[in-house]
Amino acid sequence: MLSYRHAFHAGNFADILKHFVLFLVLQYYNQKDKPYFYIDTHSGAGLYCLSNEQSQKTGEYIDGVQRLYQAQSLPPLLSEFKNQILNILPDNNHYAGSPYIAAKTAKMDTKLRLFEQHNNEFILLNQTVKLLNIQKRTITHNNDGFNGLLSLLPPPTRRAIILIDPSYEIKDDYEKVIHTLKKAIKKFATGCFLIWYPILQYEESKRLPEQLKTLAPKWLKAELSVKSFSKDGFGMAGSGMFIINPPYVLNEQLKNTLADLCSLLKQDNSTNYSIEYQND
Repeated sequence: MLSYRHAFHAGNFADILKHFVLFLVLQYYNQKDKPYFYIDTHSGAGLYCLSNEQSQKTGEYIDGVQRLYQAQSLPPLLSEFKNQILNILPDNNHYAGSPYIAAKTAKMDTKLRLFEQHNNEFILLNQTVKLLNIQKRTITHNNDGFNGLLSLLPPPTRRAIILIDPSYEIKDDYEKVIHTLKKAIKKFATGCFLIWYPILQYEESKRLPEQLKTLAPKWLKAELSVKSFSKDGFGMAGSGMFIINPPYVLNEQLKNTLADLCSLLKQDNSTNYSIEYQND
């Protein structure tokens, strides 16, 4: 099934956590005078209009990026992130997907490899690549990002940021994430893998972070819940980012900002956040 369209959810609270972490990792990689690849296994359209029918139907951006745009007092790193998003977009009626953020934040010599299996989303992704004028350093693939990722590893630069963020609407995605990462780490043990996941009531969702911890000796897990689960047990209360081979500064950066991000995005009194870090 390929029914998932991120336009319904673009700019929601989960996007803010995911893209803030991505922004920090890109900033770190930019500090070294060495080229790197950016690989995105589930790219989506890359750019989203918040006034379109999909965004207006759910209104999820109101409790996400709209709060960020309207925030008057933010800690330095969150303020940098907010300013970057506002500076790279056509206007604040839009929100950027991860390929757009990567293209605008990464160094100009960064090669982008973008996967999107949904045909309509792939058409929109190519339009975004053309809008950004990054065709010469970007290759888009209209196929499965899990398998496609493995075909690219290790990259010629031996440095890469890899974002893996399926919708998890298909429960097989949980197993595919673990299966793909096991193979990917064998091929490219030093890669920086960013895995996004939802916080749901499903057992698969609860098990995934613990399974990820077994794959590599160096990792960071950051979770942010913004509301309680609904009475029927459905819906996403929060989300997490699991980073394999994180930049050494990322732990402190998130320790200094997640409480503020939590306050910014909270929807009820069940809000909480956590950070775990292993650097063996």
